[in-house]
Amino acid sequence: MTTMTCSSSSNKDPPIAKKEKYEMEMFGDLRVDNYYWLRDDSRSNAQMLSYLQDENAYTEFVMSGTKRLEDQIYAEIRGRIKEEDISAPVRRGPYYYYERTLEGKEYVQHCRRLVSNNEAPPSVFDVMPTGPDAPPEHVILDENLKASGHAYYSIGAFKVSPNNKLVAYAEDTKGDEIYSAYVIDAETKTPLEKPLAGVTSNLEWAGDGAWLYITMDATLRPDKVWLHYLGTEKSNDLCLYHEKDDMFSIELEASESKEFLFVASGSKVTRFVFFFDISKPEKGLMPLTPRLDGIDTSVSHRGNHFFILRRSDECFNSELLACPLDNISATTVLLPHRESVKIQDVQLFTDHLVVYEREMGLPRITVFDLPPVGEPLERFQGGRHVDFIDPVYSVDPSESQFSSSILRFSYRSLRTPWSVYDYDMNTGISVLKKIETVLGGFDALNYVTERQWATAPDGTQIPISVVYQKNLVKLDGSDPLLLYGYGSYEHCLDPSFKGSRLSLLDRGFIYAIAHIRGGGEMGRQWYENGKLSKKNNTFTDFIACAEYLIEKKYCTKEKLCIEGRSAGGLLIGAVLNMRPDLFKAAIAGVPFVDVLTTMLDPTIPLTTSEWEVKPQKYPAILVTAGLHDPRVMYSEPAKFVAKLRAMKTDDNLLLFKCEQGAGHFSKSGRFEKLQEDAFVFAFIMKTLDMVPTLSFREFNGEGGREWTMDFC
Repeated sequence: MTTMTCSSSSNKDPPIAKKEKYEMEMFGDLRVDNYYWLRDDSRSNAQMLSYLQDENAYTEFVMSGTKRLEDQIYAEIRGRIKEEDISAPVRRGPYYYYERTLEGKEYVQHCRRLVSNNEAPPSVFDVMPTGPDAPPEHVILDENLKASGHAYYSIGAFKVSPNNKLVAYAEDTKGDEIYSAYVIDAETKTPLEKPLAGVTSNLEWAGDGAWLYITMDATLRPDKVWLHYLGTEKSNDLCLYHEKDDMFSIELEASESKEFLFVASGSKVTRFVFFFDISKPEKGLMPLTPRLDGIDTSVSHRGNHFFILRRSDECFNSELLACPLDNISATTVLLPHRESVKIQDVQLFTDHLVVYEREMGLPRITVFDLPPVGEPLERFQGGRHVDFIDPVYSVDPSESQFSSSILRFSYRSLRTPWSVYDYDMNTGISVLKKIETVLGGFDALNYVTERQWATAPDGTQIPISVVYQKNLVKLDGSDPLLLYGYGSYEHCLDPSFKGSRLSLLDRGFIYAIAHIRGGGEMGRQWYENGKLSKKNNTFTDFIACAEYLIEKKYCTKEKLCIEGRSAGGLLIGAVLNMRPDLFKAAIAGVPFVDVLTTMLDPTIPLTTSEWEVKPQKYPAILVTAGLHDPRVMYSEPAKFVAKLRAMKTDDNLLLFKCEQGAGHFSKSGRFEKLQEDAFVFAFIMKTLDMVPTLSFREFNGEGGREWTMDFC
């Protein structure tokens, strides 16, 4: 047996970005940014594009030795997908609406078919008929056809008019989240008017002949809401509200009853709401909740009452109020504030109220009966909880029919694929309507999911969600582990299933999520204690989780990899600087890294905070970006990589991959996203020296020889 080993080392050196001194002075402080030249808002500068192309070429070169492994992983991931499938049909009036995926196609088709017996009341046992005797399927919109000729394609809204005759949709063909809105005839697919360009994806029907939409200012801040009547020119549209305070952004949503639209203006701590009566459009927007600093409100409607979810410094986990439509100042507390339970969302029905809550980091659904419309609303007592089976999981509301007693929600865990349930709020019967098909012999019982708790430096207990393949993992410290984190914007990073992750779990990896402060998993205070002057808790919490997993022999630091995206990329950058000795490899996806420069520049969308790159040893690092990203400008990770190359004192991998036809959420096609997962997994295994040895046998007559080749 002859052994031949290939190496990724070569004379090809990594790109070195030139240094051009650029001085910035503010508040008496002078800062020098040698890589400021990498920022080009037009994304057309030849030098900048050449540098990004050089980085991509270098990354491709370094990873060429693992291309076979990457292709193998991609084939595995794709092989688990049922490529031709439909989503759980949603009943809207006389139609079932659903999305269809086709074999080999990147995008979905938006479809519908008539309900066979539209007079029958909805039931959890309803099934959309298919087959030759069923009403025919009608494809309203095929994204595959619309995406033709575009490197990127995304539909951010698909809204059917109340009479089911028209569809309004918003499309983005660059990844910059600047949309064009179209209206088509649902049956003929014929466009009814010219598209409205330069809008957000946030639009809602105001009856069958008009809709509201939102536009943005130069920094991509949603600042104006407009009323548009079909068949009229955009120049004639009525601006209903202009938010001039650049700390606030506009949002738009429809009530479950479809009688009102709500326009909210919100900052990080304050949110107030207007209402738009669809039956009386001439009245325009009417104020509903006042603009009070530190008060955050959102609104729903049922019958003769508005329901108001209200958060304040005193009621930090929110309380639920109600007020009559004709006397909005006369509020009644329906659900009082509770320090241990956070009200995250509410969903209204004709006879029921559904509350999405969080307690001890876990989501739950509580159902309350409502008195008949017209009767007084009083404080709720009791309520029925929906039971779930996994120790850690995710639950989210789905579209339901307001007039029915059927609640639809989605459920998933680290070992349970995405599932859709219909729950009868009268009987408590729950029926599984759809579960994501995972091919290739997947058995959820082969995987263990559990919750652990790490202790932060200040004594706070930090939850960790863990999953692994029980037949492969030894739990003696020898297993590789990928730890994911976010910890920003009060976002709850609940455990969810991802089919591509099985390619790690089935190779003996442990996967863990650190639910660190700055997120919202443990209530509003969890967020407050991980931002502004307390932001450092986000980073030290993550480090504490890593140390706990090492202490409990889930892994060693030589087998510990970490990952975060966007604000989670900020997390990764910070912990790499604080504890570079603790990790073997790191993936920073579209990371927020150039904080001071960005936060002090009023022309740049969103905000970030800066890392001080130190001259020290770092683990292997993969950084990704999207050229058209409006949330984290490509130049932030580019500058970070350039500075790291100049200052790191080790020979570990530092790779940068910038997608030229993508935005913040990477490429748009479903298979393109799988390819990105395969690339990241190959990078992780390369850094851990886990690239498999491939054997080949060559025969010559009766004799033969065998050798192995190590791909590294």
